[in-house]
Amino acid sequence: MANNNISFLKLLFGENEEARKRVFRSIKAKADARRTITEKMADFMTENFGSNTFLLFNVFLFIGWILINTNQIASVPPFDPFPFNLLTNIVSLEAIILAIFVLISQNRTAKVDDLREETHLQLNLISEREVTKLMKMMSLLLEKQGIDLSEDPELRKMLRPLSEEEIEKRLEKEIL
Repeated sequence: MANNNISFLKLLFGENEEARKRVFRSIKAKADARRTITEKMADFMTENFGSNTFLLFNVFLFIGWILINTNQIASVPPFDPFPFNLLTNIVSLEAIILAIFVLISQNRTAKVDDLREETHLQLNLISEREVTKLMKMMSLLLEKQGIDLSEDPELRKMLRPLSEEEIEKRLEKEIL
């Protein structure tokens, strides 16, 4: 009899938490697999250029550039004298290109997050329906045992089915 109850509960509540995590990981894995070449390149650039190594590389490059072009290193002739117009152009182009790649990467991440959020919403709606059904079943069992639940307004409110449209309208009012 105990095994029968356990199998009923597994059937009722489904798989464990690890299985749910796999579902959400697979959403990202599927999205990663469908990335375009540009998105893959943006992710690569964001990952590698958003590092301390790249920061240090830039710092040493700028220090070297400034030392050379202010005649601090006598063995190398200056090629971009003050106000360092070439350096300014290079840094500006680097910033533009890096910003674009970061935005591409963020947009893709936002799409994955939106999909996850929608999945969470759908699961929450399903869970809400399931909990309401369980509460109805429990109240029927309690009534069958002779317990009067008619005077419980909170229970009546909880036993009403969830109105997705009502929630959506309330949220739209709050947003607007």
